[in-house]
Amino acid sequence: MDLDRFVAAHRPDWERLRVLTRRPRLSGEEADEFVDLYGRASTDLSVVRSEAPDPVLVSELSTLVARARGTTTGTGRFTTSDVARYFLVTFPLVVYRARWWVGAVAVGFLMVSFGVGAWVSANPDVQGALAPPDAVQQLVDQDFESYYSSDPAGSFAARVWTNNAWVAALSLAFGGLLGLPVLWVLWQNATNVGVVGGFMAAGGRLDLFFGLILPHGLLELTAVFVAAALGLRLGWTLIDPGPRSRTVAFAAEGRSTLSAVVGLTVVLLVSGVVEAFVTPSGLPTWARIGIGAAVLGGFTTYVVVFGRRADRSGLSADLAESDVGATRPVAP
Repeated sequence: MDLDRFVAAHRPDWERLRVLTRRPRLSGEEADEFVDLYGRASTDLSVVRSEAPDPVLVSELSTLVARARGTTTGTGRFTTSDVARYFLVTFPLVVYRARWWVGAVAVGFLMVSFGVGAWVSANPDVQGALAPPDAVQQLVDQDFESYYSSDPAGSFAARVWTNNAWVAALSLAFGGLLGLPVLWVLWQNATNVGVVGGFMAAGGRLDLFFGLILPHGLLELTAVFVAAALGLRLGWTLIDPGPRSRTVAFAAEGRSTLSAVVGLTVVLLVSGVVEAFVTPSGLPTWARIGIGAAVLGGFTTYVVVFGRRADRSGLSADLAESDVGATRPVAP
């Protein structure tokens, strides 16, 4: 094939297609012309690739055809209404529908934490086995309190936020493994809290422990509970998919579960800010805990009000049907 002659013969069509691709609106005649030129350009690209694969020409035609295809099929645009729907419907609905799972996770977590804390505080041998006495004394007298003011507030908030967001994301993703790794993540966090609380109680500083952990911990742990609950709920779908096929049920639940990542990231950002600026502040303990309780109360009210409204309206937290695609019908 004479590539130069081929290009000279077809370039006017390519240039015309490029012009039509850039126009925001097309008349009826222009739309017909656009479709015809798009088909021709696609054919030309195929011919060039098979007969004379010049890399420069292949790149040019590939870009042109891709842009024309985008004009033909349309591209999704992220609008403010999408953001509003996510925070007023999708996220609170996902959390609200998992509320009993969240409650069960919270109860289990707190039982383990308090149980481990009581066991550690009442048994000096256990304390000695976990850490040297001087290290425990250093934690009780200095390290636990200084941790919250060890770095500038801004960088400390960013570090805490990143770590907690990562834990939440892992909890959500681990749901695909029947939720078993989620239980391990919960166990590790619950025992860590219990061990530190046990050390502080044994050293007579339990008031300091709760005074520093509650202002941010109320919201932070709630976010962890939500992430773990959603992960466990997703894993349970593999065991009990309900009336849908296991594949369809898991895909739908997975999309809803992973959609919570953005919302939980925002929640953890708020708890990180509280941990960086409120927890180590000079406010009285009751004021710092009061701020933490108010923040948690605001989140709970938000979920209950908007989540229950969306649930009663029969709304879905899944993607739009046009985005999900068709699924094979199954017998009920």
